[in-house]
Amino acid sequence: MTTSATPAAAAGVLVLAGTPIGTPADAPPRLGTELAGADLIAAEDTRRLRRLTQALGVQTTARVVSYFEGNEAARTPELVEALAGGARVVLVTDAGMPSVSDPGFRLVAAAVERGIRVTAVPGPSAVLTALALSGLPVDRFCFEGFLPRKPGERLARLREVAADRRTLVYFEAPHRIDDTLAAMAEAFGPDRRAAVCRELTKTYEEVRRGPLEELARWAADGVRGEITVVVEGAPAPGPSALDPAELVTRVRHREEAGERRKEAIAAVAAEAGLPKREVFDAVVAAKRTGALPGATSGA
Repeated sequence: MTTSATPAAAAGVLVLAGTPIGTPADAPPRLGTELAGADLIAAEDTRRLRRLTQALGVQTTARVVSYFEGNEAARTPELVEALAGGARVVLVTDAGMPSVSDPGFRLVAAAVERGIRVTAVPGPSAVLTALALSGLPVDRFCFEGFLPRKPGERLARLREVAADRRTLVYFEAPHRIDDTLAAMAEAFGPDRRAAVCRELTKTYEEVRRGPLEELARWAADGVRGEITVVVEGAPAPGPSALDPAELVTRVRHREEAGERRKEAIAAVAAEAGLPKREVFDAVVAAKRTGALPGATSGA
């Protein structure tokens, strides 16, 4: 069994401070208290930090350093040494909770390794806000973060979770949202329900709900702002209307169009609402009888 190191008595404290995702008034009161009492503040964008402290009416005497994707690896040891020396370090990102698709995980892991206490100021979350507003099931969900930028990798990642019955939550950039929704419609099926949540808690907040194919057409005209996408999970598997021979035919057609067998099996399973194992078994059986040529990969 693995256990965390015991916090060092003389060490400082790392505070992960959640910041508003839009309206500054959403900031919890403790955020201002922590910023005012910090010895050192590590901010993803120091200019945004300055605007936030002004909006909250907070004055801080802390040393402020930048901590973003480009310098996260190099700056982490410096921050850990400050913590080890007794400093109270507050980490803030542009919006939401540090380390959730933002800088922070590397610093948390390093602090835990040194036995330094880590705590948090909970704040607004784009993931939970979008999930609550989506109108989709919230009893089980999975946060998938940002998808790969390359089309092939993005589609492969989506097909990996096409049969997942949990509601799925993604972040996406506005200039890629149309391609992402189109890829989701291909991987999950055009009728899978989803919600595109834009500019949450801001002046132009919008939640667009509908089938993926419909949302992809809407996004083709261009979408602006910070975007969170919530997608309904796969339907519960039931008796398939497709017999094994039809499943094999669909796999073969996809292979003939250039797909690898593993990806073809995953796509057919998602279309049919079946576990991938059931399609895989049909393919294996077809190979044994000679009804399907040898595998390119995966079966």
